[in-house]
Amino acid sequence: DPEAAGRPLDVAGAALAALGLAGVTYALTEGPGSGWGAPATVVLGVLGTAALAAFVLVEARSAHALVPLGIFRSRLFTAANLVTLVVYAALSGALFLLPIQLQQVVGYSPLQAGMALIPMTVMMLLLSPTAGRLSQRIGPRLPMGVGPLVGAAGLALMVPVGEGAGYVTQILPPVVIFGLGLAITVAPLTATVLGAAPEEQAGVASAINNDVARVAGLLAVAVIPVMAGIGGADYLDPVAFDKGYRTGMWIS
Repeated sequence: DPEAAGRPLDVAGAALAALGLAGVTYALTEGPGSGWGAPATVVLGVLGTAALAAFVLVEARSAHALVPLGIFRSRLFTAANLVTLVVYAALSGALFLLPIQLQQVVGYSPLQAGMALIPMTVMMLLLSPTAGRLSQRIGPRLPMGVGPLVGAAGLALMVPVGEGAGYVTQILPPVVIFGLGLAITVAPLTATVLGAAPEEQAGVASAINNDVARVAGLLAVAVIPVMAGIGGADYLDPVAFDKGYRTGMWIS
């Protein structure tokens, strides 16, 4: 309750943010399928972008900003959010393409494709606390530098996954390596974001970082397949999707 917290609700900022995100989300979601030139996609994309631009202007002048823009003056906070953007874009791009590859090309069922990725989650559950404690001792720079490189190595090893791929020899190792890279990265990244903001803005910092991660995922799912040359019909064509998958994984 903003009034209980002693400050009024930023109605204009909240409305512009909601309209902007709704318009851009619709455009990025529908664009790859219905075509980027579709009237609804163009109109809502333009309106959403304009609303987000207006949101920035309103927040810059508001005495009770929903998102205090001064928080981005911290180079550490801004850099950590940029790392969040690229890491979560790679994560979302890979986790969008790999399950389809496992089903359409390798021949897995949807359940098998989902279970094949469980080791990634296990790695993060087991190792993230250790990575967080290590980051507190040595600082975030090394984990946030090494982690994405390990993750990239895992993604590169996923590129050859195709027809006839064996789970233990060709799928499990890159999944584990990618999970290791995420485990090294995510906990220090979150701690860095929160530590870079003033204590009274910890909630705002966490919300911004979460939004950056969600936007990164949306952008990746909308843009990476297009960059990889994957069209709507390709998702049902194992040969066409296999080619686009390899390009998409290299991009990720």
